[in-house]
Amino acid sequence: MGDSEGGSVIEPYVGMEFESEEDAKKFYTEYARRVGFFVRVMQRRRGIDGRTLARRLGCNKQGFSPNHKGNLGREKKPRVSAREGCNATILVKVDKSGKWVVTRFVKDHNHPLIVTANEFSTAGDKDKKIEELMMELDHQDQLCAAYREKLLSFINNVEAETEELSAKIKAIVDNVRKVESETQKHSHRK
Repeated sequence: MGDSEGGSVIEPYVGMEFESEEDAKKFYTEYARRVGFFVRVMQRRRGIDGRTLARRLGCNKQGFSPNHKGNLGREKKPRVSAREGCNATILVKVDKSGKWVVTRFVKDHNHPLIVTANEFSTAGDKDKKIEELMMELDHQDQLCAAYREKLLSFINNVEAETEELSAKIKAIVDNVRKVESETQKHSHRK
């Protein structure tokens, strides 16, 4: 895939054709990686039968974050937003022949692009991200195990208390029966 000799990057253009939506996505994602931005999958237009007829992809800095305009209610800690209102997008539509055609392409970004020096730094970033995700997964597994332990302990406690309560109720019932039979004996004697 890394045909970066001479630094030539094939740009999308209006009228460019792809065999499928997936091919169009792959092309734009690879183009984005080579140019120096990440892709956000945006709107999809469906037909009456539910099939996707058009798809818009763009820079992940497209639009603004939901809390960009002052948020209502109590103040939340402001998060650093990846969105900067970038307009770089591509629109692909399926034509009568079934091919996916680029009908709109906005190239320019309103922010600096992050071009990696070589393929290895992106591979290194991927490895780092995978490592981070694996650590997060381990952490979530540990939390799950701890919650499971607590749940089992809680269930055992409930079962033990239920048994204890049953024993107490049985003792009370037995005592009531005993008192009733004693009362009946006394009433027969009179």
